[in-house]
Amino acid sequence: MISIQNSLTELQRCHQLRDQALDCYLSAIRNVADYAIELDDGITGPHRQYLTALAGEVAAGTPEVLERSRATLRGLLRDYRGKAAQYLKELREELAGAADALQKILDSMAQTDGDQEFLLHGALGRLREISDSPHATAVREVVLAAAEAIEQSVEQIRQQHQLTVTQFLVEIRVLHKRIDALETAASIDGVTRLLNRGEVEDLIRSAPGRECRLLLLKVPGLRLAERRFSAGVAAELAGAFARRLRNSLPPDTVLGRWREEEFVGILALANPEAMAKAKWIAEHLSGDYACLKDGKAVHPKLQIGVAVLDASGEAPKRTLARVEEFLSGK
Repeated sequence: MISIQNSLTELQRCHQLRDQALDCYLSAIRNVADYAIELDDGITGPHRQYLTALAGEVAAGTPEVLERSRATLRGLLRDYRGKAAQYLKELREELAGAADALQKILDSMAQTDGDQEFLLHGALGRLREISDSPHATAVREVVLAAAEAIEQSVEQIRQQHQLTVTQFLVEIRVLHKRIDALETAASIDGVTRLLNRGEVEDLIRSAPGRECRLLLLKVPGLRLAERRFSAGVAAELAGAFARRLRNSLPPDTVLGRWREEEFVGILALANPEAMAKAKWIAEHLSGDYACLKDGKAVHPKLQIGVAVLDASGEAPKRTLARVEEFLSGK
């Protein structure tokens, strides 16, 4: 009886500790949502909604939900940190660009205004001298009226310049945003931060005959992630793969994205080392990746196909043909 009583007491204590730990976990999630730094409404609002929804799921307390919540919470925090960093970067760039453009405009306008003001004041002075002359009685009123009109025009010009500066600032901000959008749309490598295909080809062509080994990677799964989940998940998946790939290779490795699901690396490794590295990448970079979709963790899968191409002493045209042959599956 004593043993049973002790076991029940210990079980009750374990349940109490579990409930306290769950309550602390829920409070932490809700506090993260409440005290998130305010950014754009389109960023902070969904972030809070996703965290609140996660807290509601965790409140159920089932082991499966708790296990999944770890990856979801980590993904939400990582996603918000990335968006916050990008938001601040864009603000700094916009501020620096606007300030630089405004300074150039003001410098130019100050120089122009100074020259024009000097000439206009000189002309006004001569007109007043003429109007004060005893021989200019007949034209005095006309000259004074002209001088007043010129002074009013100078003030209007100054006000117009101030309005022009304001308009320039607005146009500068709009142009910066349009340029950023166009640059993003023009390159699929904005997510992975790798070289594009043209840049990789130029590097291969630039040094014919040298010792050269290429790491060729086929990464099926990126298109499937877009069809199954969303374009945002596919972009996050590509970025995660690119980061793992870069961290798996020596710092002097040049990496590029050949097409949407094909990548090329220029290795500074001997052939045995390159082969061993390719095998390691195929084994360790394949598998499930944790990404976010509507605030919930999803797990798209990649299955990496890798080959090492020894192009030492080979003509660049032949090397590029072999690269395309492997990556296109021909």
